[in-house]
Amino acid sequence: MTDFTLEKGADGVAVISWDVPDRSMNVMSMQGFEELEARIDEALADEAVKGIVITSAKPDFAGGMDLGVIAGMKQAGGDEPAKAVFEGVMRMHGVLRKIERAGMDPKTNKGGKPIAAALPGTALGIGLEIPLACHRIFVADNPKAKIGLPEIMVGIFPGAGGTTRLVRKLGAMGASPLLLEGKLSDPKKAKALGLVDEVVEDPLAAAKAWVLSAKDADLVKPWDAKGYKMPGGAPYHPAGFMTFVGASAMVHGKTQGVYPAAKALLSAVYEGALVDFDTAIRIEARWFTHVLMNPSSEAMIRSLFLSKQALEKGANRPEAPDQSVRKLGVLGAGMMGAGIAHVAALAGIEVVLIDRDQEAADRGKAHSEGLLDKGIQRRKVTPEKKEAVLGRINATPEIEALRGCDLIVEAVFEDPRVKAEMTQRVEAVIGEDAIFATNTSTLPITELARASQRPDRFIGIHFFSPVDKMMLVEIIKGRETGDVAVAKALDFVRQIRKTPIVVNDARFFYANRCIIPYINEGIRMVAEGVEPALIENAARLVGMPLGPLQLVDETSIDLGVKIAKATKAAMGDAYPDGAVDEVLFWMADQGRMGRKSNSGFYAYDDKGKRTGLWDGLRDRFPVAAEQPDLIEVQQRLLFAQVLEAVRAFEDGVLTDIREGDVAAILGWGFAPWSGGPFSWLDMIGAGTAAERCDGLAARHGTRFATPGLLRELADGGQSFYGRYGDGRAAAA
Repeated sequence: MTDFTLEKGADGVAVISWDVPDRSMNVMSMQGFEELEARIDEALADEAVKGIVITSAKPDFAGGMDLGVIAGMKQAGGDEPAKAVFEGVMRMHGVLRKIERAGMDPKTNKGGKPIAAALPGTALGIGLEIPLACHRIFVADNPKAKIGLPEIMVGIFPGAGGTTRLVRKLGAMGASPLLLEGKLSDPKKAKALGLVDEVVEDPLAAAKAWVLSAKDADLVKPWDAKGYKMPGGAPYHPAGFMTFVGASAMVHGKTQGVYPAAKALLSAVYEGALVDFDTAIRIEARWFTHVLMNPSSEAMIRSLFLSKQALEKGANRPEAPDQSVRKLGVLGAGMMGAGIAHVAALAGIEVVLIDRDQEAADRGKAHSEGLLDKGIQRRKVTPEKKEAVLGRINATPEIEALRGCDLIVEAVFEDPRVKAEMTQRVEAVIGEDAIFATNTSTLPITELARASQRPDRFIGIHFFSPVDKMMLVEIIKGRETGDVAVAKALDFVRQIRKTPIVVNDARFFYANRCIIPYINEGIRMVAEGVEPALIENAARLVGMPLGPLQLVDETSIDLGVKIAKATKAAMGDAYPDGAVDEVLFWMADQGRMGRKSNSGFYAYDDKGKRTGLWDGLRDRFPVAAEQPDLIEVQQRLLFAQVLEAVRAFEDGVLTDIREGDVAAILGWGFAPWSGGPFSWLDMIGAGTAAERCDGLAARHGTRFATPGLLRELADGGQSFYGRYGDGRAAAA
């Protein structure tokens, strides 16, 4: 079985078809590159072949490179992993350069065979880098297809010539959003941007016709022709100089200097622009190797690609028959319930949306309509799709309408009595095989399940807000939750195209257990007299998307007060956050509830836009004359989160560190460059982490005490992924 096949037509066109066995979408491997090169060599050597078309036998062209192969190259290198990676990448460049030059004379640029790419659908990563090496790119007029180079999103950059070719094709300014932001385009937009050449009904037929009519001049890439000048100017040109200065500032502004791939990409572009093309791709390969050898990129690839993909495919799904949801019941048509109904209907699931009266239920459905209208304005949704999605949502106050639902998601107020009443009312209507899920961020699932007649079919599903944008879903098993309920929840999350983690029941579960200490540490520092701007900027400079004070503004200060009161009532004298409450409760007493009241730790204008930190905060909590250094503040903010992640793993709440890392990044944006809490601890080493914890605990209290498991790993010279990377639980 091969990935690439060659078929020579009587018309003189050789068609190379990409079709990886047993995969729904093509992904490239080193074996695949060897096969592609062999097919290219055969076609170029055959005098009867006038031209070549590279296409896919699948509905899409390719989803990119198999990143597991890149990791394998490092391992195969033994004591010289960088050398092995560089040589492997240069072999890829060699194949693509062979396609690009197509047998033409190096001096006259004549005598080559035209090679076109015919893309039936999506082409990402290496799936676009191969076409970029071809002489003409034809794409099917398929609005669902995505074209682009998204590598930067998983901690690397396009390293098989995509960076160098795109910059030389579009100029540094034109290529920057595609490379630095990983922006994807539909075929028509891709053509408008200059990414592809033609959008047609039948790309294979169009490509065949083109290769039969192409002339020598049509085959020469601009950068291989005499007198080539980079669009927008090279770095030594006045206009180009300004472009690169601006690009450097933009990259640093967006990444805060903590993402190695972005800096390496910019270096590859700048240095490559100063030399000829063949030298430029060697420079690209060296910077690509540099990135792959960086522990940050390795951690990002593992968490954001390998682990995320494994979880989405059901890595921790219990043995059970397919539990795909046919009909979903959603209780509560507020923002959360309406959001859940929307993503389910969008995935093709029939939805019954329940609220206390028809008006409230209709408001929930209107939320979906509003999102679809925005999609239409952005040309991502058609009126027909809008009609179909809304047609799947039955908004009603009638509980009887839930008959036939195989999954219920309850999203009413965070009040155990209200939830218990809804559980009992609904269970009287739905079938015995139906699964009942409660959407909650803090309430213990085992306690809520007491209201159920079937606790084995009762489970927690914690969606993050806004539901349509947040990709993580936290599934919580109560003490009596059965495997079928877990399988149902996982299959539902897969249907709505989100990433699930499964945790055991405990106060705050996993995500909020880690988020709350981060917020509290920031507020505690305010009470200590630390400059609020230092707190916020320290968080951003270490890669957090929001500082703790902005985060509490976004989630609302009154919610923080409510959680604090409930936690104190549960913990009694052991409650550790009195210093935090002093600040939080005072803010609430001032009526400053965060963004929703246009007043919180930040000040806001009449349109709800932040205008800066609120001056009144310094009046009530004066800034100390002596301030801690930046690293100390950053260490406090990071360790407040990661130590709670370790304790959750120790306690058996979290059972897989891969889930812990993926959830941290997708759920609350934990420094994505680090790969997540456990990856970060491995990056700095358990010994160093324990040493820093000891210092923080001595200066700031026992909340920074080194967890027993971390101490054990430090003493044994081990790492989290070295011991638990295969998905084993600490409590096993």
